[in-house]
Amino acid sequence: MAEQLRDLSDDRALLGRTSTAERVSDILRSRIAEGYFPPGTRLSEDSIGGALGVSRNTLREAFRLLTHERLLVHELNRGVFVRVLTVEDVEDIYRTRMLVECAVVRGLGEPPYGLDGLAGAVEEGRRAAREGDWKGVGTANIHFHRELVALAASERTDELMRSVFAELRLAFHVVDEPQRLHEPYIARNVMILEALQAGDRGQAERLLAGYLDDSLERVVEVYRRRVGEDG
Repeated sequence: MAEQLRDLSDDRALLGRTSTAERVSDILRSRIAEGYFPPGTRLSEDSIGGALGVSRNTLREAFRLLTHERLLVHELNRGVFVRVLTVEDVEDIYRTRMLVECAVVRGLGEPPYGLDGLAGAVEEGRRAAREGDWKGVGTANIHFHRELVALAASERTDELMRSVFAELRLAFHVVDEPQRLHEPYIARNVMILEALQAGDRGQAERLLAGYLDDSLERVVEVYRRRVGEDG
């Protein structure tokens, strides 16, 4: 936790002079998505408030916002914790991804598309794999899908999926075999990118739908086993 709080202190500059609960929640959401606060972690008001230099009331409002997004839970007389997802949560996350991501690809206009962000996320994943950083591969994978959603050029869709992807990362933290989980999707991301580069939306959507189906099956399989072991 000490290392995470040191890193969190670096985010203090992002608040500027117009510090708000929304900006604090943005920072904490990003940190949760990037894995700094794994599921089940108790978030200390004093430590986090001190690291960010914000008041207790501001931090509590940020916690409330993230609780509404289902990233945090408040337990009476115990405090605020990063949420631990159920298998049903994971299945619902993937249903949402299927609805939104496939609709984004289906609704793209005529090519060419602005694919620099997707290409950058692919390279990020390849680089992390070369370094043996499989959690980094998982982060790059989420970045790929975030960039995919961004092709819709819709702030509302981006905001919706930002929370969905943060929840997805909570599920990834339960998995103790990140290489087995994430490695196969490096090549599949490349295939989706290449289909879009060729202007073939139909093929890209088919690849994406198959990707999401397989990913759900793999995550749920590992998740059930891990939760069963912990139980």
